[in-house]
Amino acid sequence: MIKPSIPKGTRDFGPVVVRKRQYIFQTIRETFELFGFQPLETPTMENLDTLTGKYGEEGDKLIFKILDNGDILGRAQQAKDSRELGILLCEKALRYDLTIPFARYVVMNQHELALPFKRYQMQPVWRGDRPAKGRYREFYQCDADVVGSNSLLNEIELLLIYDTVFSKLRMEGYEVRINNRKILGALADVVGQPALLTDITISIDKLDKIGMDGVKDELQERGLSTDEIAKIESFLNISGSNEEKLEQLSVLFKDSPTGLKGIEELSYVLHTQPEAFKTTPILDVTLARGLNYYTGMIVEVKAPASVKMGSIGGGGRYDDLTGLFGLPGLSGVGISFGVDRIYDVLEELQLFPATAQQGTQVLFFNLDQHTAGIAFKLLMQLRTKGISAELFHEPAKMDKQMKYANKRNIPYVIIMGESEAQEGVVSVKNMVNGQQEKVTMTDLVNYQF
Repeated sequence: MIKPSIPKGTRDFGPVVVRKRQYIFQTIRETFELFGFQPLETPTMENLDTLTGKYGEEGDKLIFKILDNGDILGRAQQAKDSRELGILLCEKALRYDLTIPFARYVVMNQHELALPFKRYQMQPVWRGDRPAKGRYREFYQCDADVVGSNSLLNEIELLLIYDTVFSKLRMEGYEVRINNRKILGALADVVGQPALLTDITISIDKLDKIGMDGVKDELQERGLSTDEIAKIESFLNISGSNEEKLEQLSVLFKDSPTGLKGIEELSYVLHTQPEAFKTTPILDVTLARGLNYYTGMIVEVKAPASVKMGSIGGGGRYDDLTGLFGLPGLSGVGISFGVDRIYDVLEELQLFPATAQQGTQVLFFNLDQHTAGIAFKLLMQLRTKGISAELFHEPAKMDKQMKYANKRNIPYVIIMGESEAQEGVVSVKNMVNGQQEKVTMTDLVNYQF
């Protein structure tokens, strides 16, 4: 007999958990709609060549490939190494994120879209990562992107979406951190290693995980000299208020047009509508986000310090992402919510409202066939008023039905025996405080459950 199990890094979600997750999804979806974004869905799998080479060296290793049908053994014998074996046996892969499929969609539908195109997408993605707390192989992303506009107002709007959602979720202490890839590009120029921008970025992106010494060791392994690493360390030690950091960056990059452009863009985002933010974004020069396609602002949302979780959202501008698919020059910017991590944070901080966990509001007891028929008619009346109600599936002792209501966390039960049926009343019991009262059947539809 096979013992039931699920793959590592995946999870089953029971009714209580699903309701809480839906609360998060609904909060994010309502905010996306409020800001004028349109819904989009793309296939679970993409062609492998659509995804490969878009996420950097580290990301490519985590793509889940799908084995093709056909003469697998025959094709496998033609492979010279493991990389070629993957190409020969796998033409498709599970989507790694929602951004690259979105770029592919825009290119395929460019003549039908009204630009700028503002879309949101809420679907699962897959990564062959090592499972850990807050890190799963299958998880949901909720993305909002704008393509076809160079305006930095889009950056401000996307940061405000973060601000709005996390305020609605009553999460305090989160941090929205921003940087600009032009700043990092200028750093590579100042260091004298512009060709190693990606290597430098990947190493800096690991600062929170491996510390400054770890970053320095990795930079050395990637071919940077001691003096070059010292310049990067000095850059990473820039501190102070947003204004003080901008001033220090202005001095450091005074001779770099790219660096000054990045500073200008950061200043615009931070200073144009500061009063609109409940939580002011923080300029973080150590923020790198190791993805090749970012070209402007990058953003990451950190969970409250009391929860050891790390990033719960992130994104940035990618001025030529669609150029990967033959449509150059179309600017885009987007953000993503890590719903699974957000769930863990809300759970740990006990921020889910009681309404997010509530399913059935009213359970009608089933004591006999005659009263069950009357109860069913009353049940349908409550449903027409939008009250979630159900009838116990068969006649049973009251104790059994009471235990069922408690196990389901149903807040109200309605009891009706033959005598109540003859009087035209029912007994409504509040399962939270234990109070019970009689209500006429005609008044039940207006009862405040």
